[in-house]
Amino acid sequence: MIQLDLTGQVAVVTGGSSGIGLATAELFLRAGAAVAICGRDNDRLARAERGLRERYPQGQLLASRCDVLDAGEVAAFAAEVEKRFGRADMLVNNAGQGRVSTFADTSDEAWREELDLKYFSIIRPTRAFLPLLRHAAKAGNAAIVCVNSLLALQPEPHMVATSSARAGVLSLIKSLAVELAPEQIRVNSILIGIVESGQWRRRYENDQEAQSAGQSWEDWTQALARKKHIPLGRFGRPEEAAQALFYLATSLSSYTTGSHIDVSGGVARHV
Repeated sequence: MIQLDLTGQVAVVTGGSSGIGLATAELFLRAGAAVAICGRDNDRLARAERGLRERYPQGQLLASRCDVLDAGEVAAFAAEVEKRFGRADMLVNNAGQGRVSTFADTSDEAWREELDLKYFSIIRPTRAFLPLLRHAAKAGNAAIVCVNSLLALQPEPHMVATSSARAGVLSLIKSLAVELAPEQIRVNSILIGIVESGQWRRRYENDQEAQSAGQSWEDWTQALARKKHIPLGRFGRPEEAAQALFYLATSLSSYTTGSHIDVSGGVARHV
């Protein structure tokens, strides 16, 4: 991909301790940006921080424990970023996982949990970092990028709550883009299909049939990709989603807002 020099800019990545978030943080560090990541799990966050510092010893990195659903913790994280770096140019909202459930077996509590996670994992960080982004917009690039799912446009009946919430998030992102465009703050998203993650790794490890047969992770994921009719025949990799986020967060996409990039391996059926 085209390499930019982001020296002097600051990227904030929520859910940055693993998977897509961690891969995105690494791209920003590689480009010279200062990076702030947060996550809920202290051990996972510490491992991510150690790894990034080992690979980028000269990089400017802040790793902070933060639950993006807690308004107080998010506000404290934003204040910590401002104190450490003095600015924030790019915000990547990356949090949440899929909930497997049908309408018949999704309780009221599960609906509330799912809607709360998908909406407020974007609303609270955006609200907290907006003053810093407004300041950055006056000097140049300012962008918000959200990790969303292809379920927003292509719902699945076995993921009814997640599909519904993801569709609402797509509308929220479009609304934010229109509202913030006059301030020169761009808002975009990526729509991911199946991307390798800790959640999928655990499913593989808990598949007793695959484990007893000695089936490798690669063979297991390829078989599942075929079953799910993914044209590229494999799962996506975190770094592939990260590259799309990097593009939308930086000046590479300076005339793009209110849009999304499909990162699903061709599984999307809509035109």
